[in-house]
Amino acid sequence: MSSSSRLEAVKNHLTPMSAHKSPITCHVLVASTGTPGRGVNVKIEKMDNGAFNTLSTAQTNEDGRCPTLLPQGYKAEKGVYRVTFETQEYFSKQGQECFYPYVQIIFELANPEQHYHIPFFLVLILTLLTVTHSF
Repeated sequence: MSSSSRLEAVKNHLTPMSAHKSPITCHVLVASTGTPGRGVNVKIEKMDNGAFNTLSTAQTNEDGRCPTLLPQGYKAEKGVYRVTFETQEYFSKQGQECFYPYVQIIFELANPEQHYHIPFFLVLILTLLTVTHSF
């Protein structure tokens, strides 16, 4: 196989990257399996006048990442943001119950020119409840 045909084979297997790079990205990893959290629905909101307003929703890719979390053309601004991970929906798709229906991370963006990355380790919490009565 020639070097040009090997290069072409490699290029055909690469995932195309979006030209749009969000200033805020996230990555979901499932801690119990060590695998990416594929297909987790994520919502990002920004606080304005004391209330959160939705900027966009996205879903993690095959690698558990949301590289385009903010909408294309959105210029990041200083302020308070909230990212919501729809964990119950994710675990339900896996056939598992979930203790937390969603997880929210609230953070403040101080420098809009900087890239911010939110790594999130998703852990299935199994609880055993024992109730005892004393009379």
